[in-house]
Amino acid sequence: MSVTEMSTSTAATESGSALAGARSAFDSGRTRPLSWRVAQLEGLLRFIDECEPAIAAAIEADLGRGSMATFMADVAPVRHEIRHSLANVARWMKPDRVRMSAATAPGKAWVVSEPKGVALILGAWNFPILLTLHPLVSCLAAGNAAVVKPSELAAATARLLSEQLPRYLDADAVRVVLGDAQVSAALAAQPFDHTFFTGSTSIGRAVMAASAQNLTPVTLELGGKSPVIVAADADLDVAARRIAWAKSVNAGQTCTAPDYVLVENSVRPALVERLLEELPLRAAQDTTRIVNQRHVDRLRRILQTHGGEQYGGEIDDAKRKIKPALVTDPHPDSELMQEEIFGPVLPLISVPDLDAAIDFVNSRPKPLALYLFTGSQAVEDAVVERTSSGSVAVNHLLYQLLVPELPFGGVGASGMGNYHGRNGFDTFSHRKAVLSKPARPDLAATYPPYGRAMEKVLRRLMG
Repeated sequence: MSVTEMSTSTAATESGSALAGARSAFDSGRTRPLSWRVAQLEGLLRFIDECEPAIAAAIEADLGRGSMATFMADVAPVRHEIRHSLANVARWMKPDRVRMSAATAPGKAWVVSEPKGVALILGAWNFPILLTLHPLVSCLAAGNAAVVKPSELAAATARLLSEQLPRYLDADAVRVVLGDAQVSAALAAQPFDHTFFTGSTSIGRAVMAASAQNLTPVTLELGGKSPVIVAADADLDVAARRIAWAKSVNAGQTCTAPDYVLVENSVRPALVERLLEELPLRAAQDTTRIVNQRHVDRLRRILQTHGGEQYGGEIDDAKRKIKPALVTDPHPDSELMQEEIFGPVLPLISVPDLDAAIDFVNSRPKPLALYLFTGSQAVEDAVVERTSSGSVAVNHLLYQLLVPELPFGGVGASGMGNYHGRNGFDTFSHRKAVLSKPARPDLAATYPPYGRAMEKVLRRLMG
């Protein structure tokens, strides 16, 4: 057996063992009661509260990001989601009554939200607490056991989760598995009851293919190229400031970051001027580095092949830092305009009018987010009505992620399924239909063969 075969075999054995352990805990029935769910959510909240300094230190070691930025991006949203779930989980668990039709009466019908079983959560490196624990909140609120695989690219944070989560959660029902891509692949091949993946579209396809072998349902939180449309009537000072801020968050390594800007010709020069002022200012507040040299080299390549006019973009390989780059009118077929950027590079393309901007967006894969800057309700309505995306934010960016009852998820190539708030609870639940009818009356006339009178009654009731 080769070293590769041995490591693959070991990964398969360990992943199977993690699933079996979590399955045993779930099968015991202890994850179903409200008391267990509340205890797990409260434990997760204590982990966030008590370990916040350790979380900040781990993310700084992994990504170079400062503690306040980590609070804003990882700690506070997870804390808010836990508190929101604690306040609502008892209500979410209640059966939903359904009205009976005349054809099905007498009786009663309702829907029960039951836990799916054991879920696999494959976290991402760019927000290694948020994108690992946020879905775990929904998973636990829905009464499931879980196997959690943090990203190996954020190794310090992964170790922290592995060491600390068992102190705060039911360690039999919530298993943390560490390892590389082979371990993730081995886990995805196991017969989980739900798989939740956050990451790139290419890896998402592989996860979906592996899950299909066991008919495991999947939630894929991917990304893609999220556009910004700047209409002629937009407040350009605000637009430039907010676009630059959103692009600087985590050095642009954000799935909902503004990927490119479409601006109407009449305001293009003014917007370019303001972006060139704002991009360096906002980037100066962010200490995050590019995650590894492979990603630095990828960004270097797209900066060398875009075919547009470039401002900024100097690369410091030793620090894995890239100064923000504005690229005006790149070639539409360049890698810059075909692939998700995931870095501090912002393409800007001029369009003659709003219709052209909408046509440009609709000619490409559906994005995870779409952003619009306008002062017109008619423009807002047109963009919302005529485009398809995971979410839309008007006159700001990223904030749609922070509203707990707004579903967060993609469409088409940007993902499938969603979570946050009740939407996350439903994602990790099976909505089971239940019908209960009395044994009596049990009229012989309701069974075939039907007489002429009963046929008329049935046609009236069921037609």
